[in-house]
Amino acid sequence: MAEKEQTLEKLFTQLEDVIREMEQGEVSLEEAFALYHKGVDTLKMCNEKIDKVEKKILVLDNEGETHEFEQ
Repeated sequence: MAEKEQTLEKLFTQLEDVIREMEQGEVSLEEAFALYHKGVDTLKMCNEKIDKVEKKILVLDNEGETHEFEQ
């Protein structure tokens, strides 16, 4: 069964939880590696979501016309 796509806010919360758990220092080295990989994977998902949003952003210029956001 396909997992429901998570919101950016939910992903940020998960990332904060991983960081908090690692900062407590009460995890084994193996647990720290697992948390690190979970954090990296979560961060990748965040970046993908942000990239998708940036591609959808329209900018209103001085003449009142819209065009796509450019970096």
